Amino acid sequence: MIESQSNPRRVLLAGASGTIGAAVLRQLEIEGHTVTAPGRAVLRDPAPLFAEARPEVVISCIASRSGSPKDAQAVDYEANGALLEAALAAGAKHFILLSAICVQKPLLAFQHAKLTFEALLAASGIGYTIIRPTAFFKSLSGQAKRVKAGKPFLIFGDGELTRCKPISDGDLARFIEGCIDKPEALGRVLPIGGPGPAISLKEQGELLCKVAGKPARFKSISPNIFTYAERVLSLGAGFSDWFAEKAEYARIARYYATESMLVLDPATGEYSADLTPEYGSETLEEHYRRLLAGV
Repeated sequence: MIESQSNPRRVLLAGASGTIGAAVLRQLEIEGHTVTAPGRAVLRDPAPLFAEARPEVVISCIASRSGSPKDAQAVDYEANGALLEAALAAGAKHFILLSAICVQKPLLAFQHAKLTFEALLAASGIGYTIIRPTAFFKSLSGQAKRVKAGKPFLIFGDGELTRCKPISDGDLARFIEGCIDKPEALGRVLPIGGPGPAISLKEQGELLCKVAGKPARFKSISPNIFTYAERVLSLGAGFSDWFAEKAEYARIARYYATESMLVLDPATGEYSADLTPEYGSETLEEHYRRLLAGV
């Protein structure tokens, strides 16, 4: 298990305005690191800031907001590429990249953009660590208000199509910070989940209903709706960026409705809860209790 024992370092953190990035910033400050956290506009030309900050460690938590092909290329590949170029020029020794576990089965534009940058990073010569977390608590929280209002929890199919080991912002931030000064983290791709067991969409709904004090009620939606939407929108993709983006959004929705966020077993090609590492102590139930108290 990776725990923080690092010396205070000069760290440049990209993406500190995001949910995970903000948690990483707090953890870096707790551990006594000197942190430079540029805004997104600086990422177009980060070299001057790097020259001034002289970071020893670079952490990138940036990610495309929409997942559209243009946004993914601009952020997941090009902006990270600019960070890497500036890091090399400034003499940084370690580049920690927050990626995603879903890139192990790439079917979407943002996954391909992430993988392309991962390959560039691995070939750059800098010490690197690529972290691929499973689902975040935030991504499993979108139905809290409807459940609290007594509405049914929405599931795809029977609710057992996918499973994940969600990890909290705080636990993931501690894991990321813990990679600093860890020789065993260098040159590694590290999948990571929160404390198990793996949970299905239906089990998420049951847990959320229990915490809300509501009976477990479900409404099933077929993932095929996204397939149909993609086919229709793709007809106009060659003529309009709007149609192309909407078709990609339909593909993204279908992916998350049908693919688990767990490690793929290379021997079987199936998702494996047993092969998905666990870290931290914060549970989804605790998160739901805090969330419902505030909605």
